[in-house]
Amino acid sequence: MRVELIQRAANVLFDVPDEMHEEIITLIDAVTRDAQTRAPNLAAAFGGWCWLVYTVHGDVIEVLDVGCAW
Repeated sequence: MRVELIQRAANVLFDVPDEMHEEIITLIDAVTRDAQTRAPNLAAAFGGWCWLVYTVHGDVIEVLDVGCAW
C-alpha cells in the first residue's frame, strides 16, 4: 500500500514531540498492515496519545488528519 498525507497532516509530524511522532508513524504502519479494513469513506485509528483520520482508494491510503493530545 502507498501512503499519501495531505499537507496539513504532514505538517503535524514536524510539530509534535519525537515520541508522538513515533506513535503517528506506528498508527500509519498499522493501518497499512490491516488487510481487512478498507474504508471507502472515512476511518480513524487511535493510539495512546495520537490519532489519524484516513480513507482508502484502491491501494492508496490517504491520511487526511493527524493529531495528538499533548
